[in-house]
Amino acid sequence: MALYSRSGRPRPQSGGFELAAWYYMRLSGVALFVLALAHFSVQHFLSDPSTQTADWIFSEAWNNALRRGLDWLMLVFVISHMFLGVRTVTMDYIKGGARVLVLSALWLLAFVVFAMGTIVVFTVTLPGA
Repeated sequence: MALYSRSGRPRPQSGGFELAAWYYMRLSGVALFVLALAHFSVQHFLSDPSTQTADWIFSEAWNNALRRGLDWLMLVFVISHMFLGVRTVTMDYIKGGARVLVLSALWLLAFVVFAMGTIVVFTVTLPGA
């Protein structure tokens, strides 16, 4: 493995899951940047922020399947990117049995947060829908 990399963490030489995770972190970072800019543009340029209330979110923003889909896609990328980033730090700094415990808790936390976010995005009841 290289001692220096201009991209932050050197590319894993072993291949397999570590190499896939390395590539995914880069691609999901770019996807998050694009999705965040799209979300911000739609919320603040295409819609008037002074009229955005909780009622507006339910009646206008989340009544659009495309907006819900983009919000869910952003949720997927945020949680997976966060999980793999914390997993990398955990693998670097925690050794032994504590690593197994921390990684297990991390997997469980990522699943719970993803499930809760997905339930909210897909099952929230919209007034008048």
